[in-house]
Amino acid sequence: MFRFSTKRHAHHDFAELLDTTIYQPLPDEWLVGITDVVNSTSAVNAGRYKDVNYAGASAIAALGNAWNSFDFPFVFRGDGAAFAFHPDRLETATAALRQTVGHVRDVFQLDLRAGLVSVREIRAGGKDVRTARFSASETAIYSMFAGGGLNWADRQIKSGKYGIADNVTDTSANLSGLTCEWAPIPSRSGEILSLLVEPCDHSRSTMFAKLAKQIVAVFDTGERHSHPVPNDIVITQDVEDYLSGAAWADVVANSDYRRYDDVLRLTLDCTAEQIGVVEALLVRARNRGDIRFGLHRQSHALMTCLVPSGNKGSHLHFLDGMGGGYTKAAEMLEAQ
Repeated sequence: MFRFSTKRHAHHDFAELLDTTIYQPLPDEWLVGITDVVNSTSAVNAGRYKDVNYAGASAIAALGNAWNSFDFPFVFRGDGAAFAFHPDRLETATAALRQTVGHVRDVFQLDLRAGLVSVREIRAGGKDVRTARFSASETAIYSMFAGGGLNWADRQIKSGKYGIADNVTDTSANLSGLTCEWAPIPSRSGEILSLLVEPCDHSRSTMFAKLAKQIVAVFDTGERHSHPVPNDIVITQDVEDYLSGAAWADVVANSDYRRYDDVLRLTLDCTAEQIGVVEALLVRARNRGDIRFGLHRQSHALMTCLVPSGNKGSHLHFLDGMGGGYTKAAEMLEAQ
């Protein structure tokens, strides 16, 4: 019998995870969840970047707190999240997601869409869901997704299928540990770039891996590999205590400025010249019919932090661009 383990090997080299043949398929009976802020573009245009990012990460916090464990595959996607879990957790997950939808509506006046679909149904739709793990540091493990299943589920849920009924609940979502109180992080190299690159055919993994590695190599030049979070921030004792004694270097190491979730998703501090080189690569690949892409330039990055109360040492830091970030980049990608 096939067994899926959330404790399997974690890769330390992000470039390895661009080869999606190493990803492990999720079992058919598992469920995939998608959340996104409806009409997030309008909220972003109104300058509500932090609210959108907080709402986007809220389901991750609510689920982990409800299960008292963050040992499940999840990914922050800017204005939403994607995650997967065993069906034994369905009742708790459904309650937590309904509470989160209500919280986002009542506190932020934003409409958070949420839906669940089984991996079996995704495969019946012609896509797959496979995962791998990336060790950003000794304490921070991020999940990556491949196979096209997340994007398939996202489109289905946005079309009105598989949605969670928005039942009124008196119980508040437990979002403890989630905060978006950091000041915006200015670019030091010239621009903060939000970049999305999606393969048109997820079965052509070799082609996409080659292109993705070329892209990452352009931004990896230099000592900091275009990391948007600077090394030289001095934090107060209160912040250090909040992070369970962690230093700022731990925050930098635990930040998810690079990930793959059916889409290569990057938040980078880079030069205009680097962007020009990569954009030329992307345009050629798009014109061949290999990929779709979206990018957005801005002056600052935003960081949303998740510090699990039961294990503060495994603090995670989700990055996006402040001037529209992934939401704006997704607009460009979807237009293609």
